Amino acid sequence: MSDAFSSNSELVLKRVLDVTTERNVPSGNLEERYQIKDTCNFIKSHQFMKVALQFPDELLVDSVAVAAEMEKETKAKLYILGDTSYGSCCVDEVAAEHVSADCIVHYGRACLSPSGRLPLMYVFERRPVDLETCAASFRELYPDRQTHIILLYDVNYAHIIDELLLLLIPEYPNIASSTLNVDGELCYSHGKTRGQPKDSISQCQNGEQIIHQFGRQFVFKSGQSIEDHSVFFIGQEGSTLTNFMMTWNRCSFCSFDPETSTGRAESISVNRALMKRYYGIERAKDASVVGILVGTLGVACYLSIIEQLKETIHRAGKKSYMFAMGKLNVAKLANFPEIDIYVLIACPENSLLDSSEFYKPVVTPFEMEVACNKNREWSGEYVTDYRDLLPGGSRHVAFANLEDCKDGEETDVSLITGALRTTRFSHDNPRASSCDSTLVLRNHTLTVANPNTAATFLSSRSWQGLEQKVGETPVVKAVKGRKGIAIAYEEEPCD
Repeated sequence: MSDAFSSNSELVLKRVLDVTTERNVPSGNLEERYQIKDTCNFIKSHQFMKVALQFPDELLVDSVAVAAEMEKETKAKLYILGDTSYGSCCVDEVAAEHVSADCIVHYGRACLSPSGRLPLMYVFERRPVDLETCAASFRELYPDRQTHIILLYDVNYAHIIDELLLLLIPEYPNIASSTLNVDGELCYSHGKTRGQPKDSISQCQNGEQIIHQFGRQFVFKSGQSIEDHSVFFIGQEGSTLTNFMMTWNRCSFCSFDPETSTGRAESISVNRALMKRYYGIERAKDASVVGILVGTLGVACYLSIIEQLKETIHRAGKKSYMFAMGKLNVAKLANFPEIDIYVLIACPENSLLDSSEFYKPVVTPFEMEVACNKNREWSGEYVTDYRDLLPGGSRHVAFANLEDCKDGEETDVSLITGALRTTRFSHDNPRASSCDSTLVLRNHTLTVANPNTAATFLSSRSWQGLEQKVGETPVVKAVKGRKGIAIAYEEEPCD
């Protein structure tokens, strides 16, 4: 008989789940809420045979009923994707590829980040809105009828915007409504197939300016910009609203929450939030070892920003290590005390992580570039979409030319510790910087290690994690343990 823990054993698990078709909404509302007919047409028109249905946790209760209805109509093999590797707002292409899916249907809220591996259809959860109450709240917040306003909304309320505009445009002629415009090849949403990604800013023939931001398209009249507008947001307080407020921090924001039917002027201090992020930049300047956290495997260009970050960190004289660990928590990051700061690569809505509970700060790629690229200065603007930082992006800032800048040091004062801080800038290839490394044998594998690196730190720790030591651990008989609670075991004498 083969030992289950031996190196050459094979373990086969077969599990059968008895799943009931419980649902969160009545069967008559499934079609309206989940657009089953449109989804079936999308699957049949492209002749997809394996389809991955990605549901967020709050909609999983309806997933079996939805899949059963669609399987009858399409005869396709449907797979339900539940717990996603990263944020549920992103398309989990990695999980879909595990079942060799031909396409993905994404349900619920979405960050609309572009992804290009598989054909994709978004099905937004259609939440109800009291249009009259929303319009009344809009009029109360904007008494001046000539105000230039951008009408912004969460994706779950896209279905009511046309009706709301019919109520407001006769009174407010200067409303610039946003439309969902998802980047990516063969991305099906609202009955239309999108083409290749577009530039962030483009011009129409009539002089109007078109801006693409976070999966949305805005059209402004000639001579106008975002700073000339106020923003009215329909949706709950959350990552979408915060993301826009951080990016457009020179605009005033008002919001209407359809769940509570109340409107308000957003009063969170954006400047205070920006200064909190600037604190992270100062910590990044003080850091000598940086951990690059891969928080997405589906958003386009994530490999490009990883390479750019590695080069940026190296040129600033710092060391970097890359981590892929799925959803982040305090315990995971606490396993690496040698890391001074982390930089998270994720979609725009998941990149603004509140790291106050973590032992080490977690910053965004933009903040790391401000800390490491001396050509990029802090001006109060904020970038949450890392694609804008890449060459060709709207916020890309290149390093100084090699001919104009020599390797050297810069000294300044840390705003956190008050001590002198020396930054060493280098223009060497980061891949060639390990020429002084030595090979060490650990766990029967060759490992590259440098003095004072994380590998050396790990080897000096008494506990290094769970490892299979087949044939090395002696076999001993089980012994009877102590009984009771830790404060007073039964066999211990009483005082």
